[in-house]
Amino acid sequence: MKTQELKYVTRRRAAVLLGLSELELSRISSESGLGHKEIAGEQEETYFTYEELRQICMLAVHQVN
Repeated sequence: MKTQELKYVTRRRAAVLLGLSELELSRISSESGLGHKEIAGEQEETYFTYEELRQICMLAVHQVN
């Protein structure tokens, strides 16, 4: 059985992985320019690479301290 490797995660999944609310993640994402938006018809979704999640995690830690 082949395991599918995810290269990107959605905003909702990223928020869960980082322990942030989607609103807080969106704020950090817009301020830092991390993540990219995909638009399909009327739907818009933000995706993050695992490297971007690492960078967001570092930014969130520095904001708390």
